[in-house]
Amino acid sequence: VQLQASGGGVVQAGGSLRLSCAASGRTFSRYAMGWFRRAPGKEREFVAAVTWSGGRTLYADSVKGRFTISGDNAKNTVYLQMNKLKPEDTAVYSCALDLGSALSMRYTDYRYWGQGTLVTVSS
Repeated sequence: VQLQASGGGVVQAGGSLRLSCAASGRTFSRYAMGWFRRAPGKEREFVAAVTWSGGRTLYADSVKGRFTISGDNAKNTVYLQMNKLKPEDTAVYSCALDLGSALSMRYTDYRYWGQGTLVTVSS
């Protein structure tokens, strides 16, 4: 399975960005997709996750109400719409695939990882 993340860039505080994560290769009948981020000098942090059906989502408290995760099964792509961005959102964002059906905030539950895409929010 290959995961390709894109959509990062530089944006001013209060602005928006949309990240995409396209999956290719082996397909699964049931899985969950998540986004994690790592800021300079900090540990990896859970951001959001969505089930394969898109029926359930999970968010970190720090992004709840500002970020929206969604999926397009026909395109095998997951999106992370980020609004009202803050300088503390600056990080490398990575997408990951979890073969379990339950949503998880633990990065160890995710088997496949894409490369990161850098998001920089200027004040």
